[in-house]
Amino acid sequence: MDVQTGEPGLAEVFVANRAQLRRAALAIVRVPEEADDVVQDSYVKLIEARSDAVVRQPLAYCFQVVRNMALDRLRRASFEANLFLVEEEGQAVPSIHGHPERHAISFQNIAIIDRALAALPARTRRAFELYRLNGFTQRDIGRELGVSAGLVNGMIREAMMALTHCRELLGAE
Repeated sequence: MDVQTGEPGLAEVFVANRAQLRRAALAIVRVPEEADDVVQDSYVKLIEARSDAVVRQPLAYCFQVVRNMALDRLRRASFEANLFLVEEEGQAVPSIHGHPERHAISFQNIAIIDRALAALPARTRRAFELYRLNGFTQRDIGRELGVSAGLVNGMIREAMMALTHCRELLGAE
């Protein structure tokens, strides 16, 4: 009770209308336990915020406090859900470096292929690189190297044969 006016104070109005305030919170947060928490937090806020200000409509003020607390809780829950979702997504992203063992194996595989290609004549290796790595046609490679398309075909076949041994070493079919 307010001593000056003789009317019930905010705490009394809040307690008397607790069920209505809980329904208002439940309409926003949609979870009964969350609504109970909102009502409790709102009551604590009203009690702790004792001010000398006169509230003309205490019930409307209580509803506004509950509404604001419920919306704050809803926003915080949404923010946290998105925050943790992004964090969990990041856990499934593979490292750009991969596993150290796989990295070492890949490095060894590249070294084996490089040695096999290095053993080829320079022109044959160049024809193979232009064909497989740069996507040139055999006719374009022939023009680039000054040889016929048939000779380019033979050079590419020679490089592929040299790499056949690499496939066996690498366990490929």
